[in-house]
Amino acid sequence: MSTITPITKNMLIVAGDVSGDLHAAGLIRALKETDPDLCITAIGGKNMQSLCDHFLYDLASQGTNGFVEPLKKMPLWFKLINQIRDYMETQNPIAVIVVDFYGFNHQVLEMAHHRQIPAYYYVTPQVWASRQYRAKKLAQLTRKMYTIYPFEPAFHEKFGGNAVFLGNPLLDILPAPLPKKYDVKDPKNHPWKLGMLPGSRPGEIKRLAPVFYQAFKQILKEFPAAEASMFLLPDADEKAIASLLGEPLHPQFHFVKDKNYEKRQKMDFLFACSGTATLENALLGVPMVVAYKMFWPTFQIAKMVIKVRYISLVNLLADKPLVKELIQYEATPRLLAAEAMAMFQNPPALAHLREQLLNLRAQLGQAGVAARAAQDILMDLQKK
Repeated sequence: MSTITPITKNMLIVAGDVSGDLHAAGLIRALKETDPDLCITAIGGKNMQSLCDHFLYDLASQGTNGFVEPLKKMPLWFKLINQIRDYMETQNPIAVIVVDFYGFNHQVLEMAHHRQIPAYYYVTPQVWASRQYRAKKLAQLTRKMYTIYPFEPAFHEKFGGNAVFLGNPLLDILPAPLPKKYDVKDPKNHPWKLGMLPGSRPGEIKRLAPVFYQAFKQILKEFPAAEASMFLLPDADEKAIASLLGEPLHPQFHFVKDKNYEKRQKMDFLFACSGTATLENALLGVPMVVAYKMFWPTFQIAKMVIKVRYISLVNLLADKPLVKELIQYEATPRLLAAEAMAMFQNPPALAHLREQLLNLRAQLGQAGVAARAAQDILMDLQKK
């Protein structure tokens, strides 16, 4: 990194995946609106790059998750850690803010702690779900944490952490749910809209996209007017993903790049990869089945360390199996198709599930989350 003259109000923000990039971008915007004199340096993704003053690297596009796969990125991580260390020592930032992505960001926090730079965690990782010992480390390394679920501050308090819940930042991004009625007279011949969310990381897409597509082909046998949309990130390579599906694509199947959720919220039912997308779907009021297929060694480790009953955020918030979860060997075209067809055959069941999903929205606070967090961080920095 080239050396520049240190700036009085310089701040570093680091995110490492697609959802983190989105939330960090919202926080950057709010910070700059609150204090226009701030100069923000960032590592993250394209959303952050468009808003910050100095952008160091697009880490979000690297797409790693789990326990084993991040090991492949270690040379890159070492390079970035050295770059961040150089930045901290030459630019003297007033604060460091990290967003989710514990594996990389806890190293950033340790460097900040060593240099007595105030550090904040925005979108605290879900350490309550697995490896709870990490909560103690987070308490030691952060001045304050901003959680995304209302039950998390009490969990962190047990480990000495200073955590607050100001609302879920998805509420700043998602549109209000559309009014929708499932008044279908002929379910068999209705043009049902099926959405597919195979994930944002290459490994997820490779494992789930073909399964989702084959499930759609099975659905067509019973519901011939059904249409399917596979939702992709803006920079996704459609040709590469089409090649994963292995055949000429059905004319009622389409790839969709949907920046503002306009098309997703119109879906009748979704196949969703476990992750942030499941909570987005719930807030939009779109019924779903959740599927997840992991790299085999990752799955074996996950079985040993995960401490919660459900993998989907929707079921965790509801504290019951609100939506069906198909994990690893159960994530098959046959079982996915069966879930969708059962719903298409029973429109009142779709309407009931939609109502239950929308009830979760009230648990997550109100919009304006990034603005509240930005104000809180800047006020906290004024304290001695």
